Amino acid sequence: MSEPARLSRTQEYLLAVAAAVVTANAYYIHPIIGDVAAHFGVSEARIGLVPALNQLALAVGILLLLPLGDRYSNRRLTVLFAIGQTASLAIMTLAPDFVTFTAGSTLLGFCTIAPYLLPAYASKRVAPERLGQVTALLTAGVIFGILLARVGAGWIAEQFGWRTVYWIATGLMVAITLALPRLMESGERTSGNTRYWPLVFSVFRLAGQHREVLLSGTIQALNFAQFIGLWLGLALYLTAPEMGYGTDVVGYLAAIAAVSIFSTPRLGRWSDMVGPRKARVVFAGIQFLGIALFWPLGGSVWTLLIPLVIVNLVGPAVDVTGRMTFLSLEPDLRTRLTTVYIVIMFVGGGLGSLLGTAVYDAFGWPGVCIMLTLSSAVLTLLCSVARKLGR
Repeated sequence: MSEPARLSRTQEYLLAVAAAVVTANAYYIHPIIGDVAAHFGVSEARIGLVPALNQLALAVGILLLLPLGDRYSNRRLTVLFAIGQTASLAIMTLAPDFVTFTAGSTLLGFCTIAPYLLPAYASKRVAPERLGQVTALLTAGVIFGILLARVGAGWIAEQFGWRTVYWIATGLMVAITLALPRLMESGERTSGNTRYWPLVFSVFRLAGQHREVLLSGTIQALNFAQFIGLWLGLALYLTAPEMGYGTDVVGYLAAIAAVSIFSTPRLGRWSDMVGPRKARVVFAGIQFLGIALFWPLGGSVWTLLIPLVIVNLVGPAVDVTGRMTFLSLEPDLRTRLTTVYIVIMFVGGGLGSLLGTAVYDAFGWPGVCIMLTLSSAVLTLLCSVARKLGR
C-alpha cells in the first residue's frame, strides 16, 4: 500500500483543535473541585478520587485500547472513542450523587484515547524533519484544551454553577465527534492480521526492546504528577478561607498556561536542532527552579505568577522531548510505544491526583510545595541519566 498523503498545514492546525477539545474533558474538574466536593458533601481527600480514578482508568484504557491503533484505522478508533467520551460526560452532567459522578469520570478516563491516537496518526503523515514541530503543535493544542477547561470552568462555575460546565463540555464533544470523520483521512497502513491479545502483550515485549521508552515514560509520569498535584492543591488553597478566592480566580491563574501555546512549538523546533535528550535536561532544570519558588512566593496571587509562568513555559516541552525519543522509530511501532509511555504517564497522574489532595488535606500548601520540589529534583536527575544513556 502506498504511503498516506502528507497533512496540509490547515489539517495540522485542525487536528490541534480536535486534540484540545478531546483533552479538555479531564481538566474541567481542576478549578471546580472544591465546589463539586461541597455539592456532594465529601472531604478534600475523598474528592481526589475523582481525578485519580479518571487518570488510572485512562492508563488502563490506553493499555487495552491504544494498541488497536497499530491494527485498525486511527480515524475509526478516534471517532469511536470520542463517542464514548460524549456519553461519559452526559453521565457526569446528570449525576445525582457522588458515586455516579465518579463512575462517569472513571468511564471518561477509560474512553479518553483520542488525544493519544492523534500524534501517532500525524507522525505517519509528516516529513521526518518536521516531526518535532508537528508533535509540538499537537501538544500546544492539548495545552490549549487544558487552558480552556480550567479557565472556562472556573469562570462558568462561579457564574452559573458547576453543572453548566459539563453541559457545555458535552455539547463541544458532540460537535467534535461529528467533525472528526471529515477531518481525518483514511487509507493508512496497519497491521490488520495481528490478533488482539498478542497485540496487547506485544506492548510489553516492545517495552523491553526499547527501554528508553520506559525511562521517558517515568520522567513524564513525574512531570504529569507534578502538574496534577500542583493544580489540585492550588485550587484547594486559593478557595480555602485562608486565601478566600472563588473558582474564577483559579481559572484566571490557569490562563498562565497560554504562554505554553506560544513557547512549546518554538522549544520543539529548538529540540529538533540540539536533540531531545539535551533539550529535556535544560527544560527540567528550568522547571525545577520555578517549582522551588512556589513556597516562598505562595503568599500572594501576584507573586504566584512568577513560578507559574516559569513552569508553564517549559513543563510541556519535557513531554514533547520525551515523545521525540521514540516517535522517530518505525511507524508500525509508534502507537504501541506511545501506549507504554502514556500508561506510565497516567499512573503518575493518578498518584499526583491522590497526593495533591491528600497532602494538602494533611499538611496544607507548604506540604504540597515540598512534595513538588522533591519530585522535580528527581525528575531533573533522571533527565541527566537519560541523556548519558542516549549517547
